[in-house]
Amino acid sequence: MHISRTLLALPAAGAAVMLLAGAPAVAATGSAMADLQPVPLNDAPGTGSAMFEVDGTMVDLTLAYQGLLADAPHAAHVHFGADARHACPTAEDDADGDGFLSTSDGGPAYGGIAISLTTEGDTSADSGLAIDRFGVGDDVSYARGGIEVDQATADAILAGEAVVVVHGVDHNGNGEYDEGDRGPSDLDPSLPGEATDPALCGVVQASQMSGVPSGGVDTGEAAPGSQNLLLAAGGGVALVGGALVLARRRTAAG
Repeated sequence: MHISRTLLALPAAGAAVMLLAGAPAVAATGSAMADLQPVPLNDAPGTGSAMFEVDGTMVDLTLAYQGLLADAPHAAHVHFGADARHACPTAEDDADGDGFLSTSDGGPAYGGIAISLTTEGDTSADSGLAIDRFGVGDDVSYARGGIEVDQATADAILAGEAVVVVHGVDHNGNGEYDEGDRGPSDLDPSLPGEATDPALCGVVQASQMSGVPSGGVDTGEAAPGSQNLLLAAGGGVALVGGALVLARRRTAAG
């Protein structure tokens, strides 16, 4: 009988644990930005910036850059790779030693395409070379809202693991994309390498606390509603503890 009273108390703790396990996960939210600077070796004469607002897996963004080749399209992407360095490439990434950094050379630093920063339409990696839907010119600024991404990409943006890259470098300074000394693109041989080489790059950095709502764990306070769950869990543990003490006392007395 004494043991059965102890067992009766156990479901209370189990229920509390189930309540905690069944609590919905807090969606990642926050702001982030990237400061875009010229990629080494390619020496594009430009700068830029990108800003992000993340709410769960929904992303709003603005992209601006100046100083790149005028009257030419510039593909732009958010890159991310779980095995990448989460960084902009350096001169040491010039794998073939040709004096240029291609998009493939930069891959180990920034990973594959996670978001194509097109001005309209699809934003997936499938639009990575949709030249007709990227910004054109040497002074570009635009915004896009409601971009749906996967959870890994949303988390990467807020964790400082995503990288923004704007492509298109006039290596020989003749005012147009051509093969010149650079040759064809490593991504699409029908395009000149100048059109796809990375020009500007910046690692995305979170600009405020993300992943936890106001008053959450990061501030040392329980998130709204969590107090009830914690009390429920505590109550279950107390019931189990009380039952075990009662059982020990009855056993000792008997």
